[in-house]
Amino acid sequence: MQRTTTLTNLYVYPDQSWSAMNLAGFKVEATDGEIGAIDEKTYEIGTDALVVDTGPWIFGRKVLLPAGLINRIDEMDHRIFLTCSKDQVENAPEFDESRLRDQTYRDELGTYYTNRPAGPDFGATDSTIR
Repeated sequence: MQRTTTLTNLYVYPDQSWSAMNLAGFKVEATDGEIGAIDEKTYEIGTDALVVDTGPWIFGRKVLLPAGLINRIDEMDHRIFLTCSKDQVENAPEFDESRLRDQTYRDELGTYYTNRPAGPDFGATDSTIR
């Protein structure tokens, strides 16, 4: 199954029940492996986006990931599975907290993610659950 995303729905959780969950500390998995963990800053921004601390993977870097990139959440294992690859996250614009409320910044980020090649819906089947 392929997923397509537009700027209109990129900043909306695919499952609205996820917006009420405290995801701080959850590990984040791209389609090809772990990229970091959800930062506490996520809940200070008040938007449908996640601040991910990439830790040692991309030393000292944080990225803002629109909630529409989430494929599924495993509450038991505290993991979030995305629809994008490690390379796509690594090459994404860096998180700029000072521009967070700037619509141009959010549009730039959204354009980056909507123009990426469509990827598989990673983690969509029980066979991928760890």
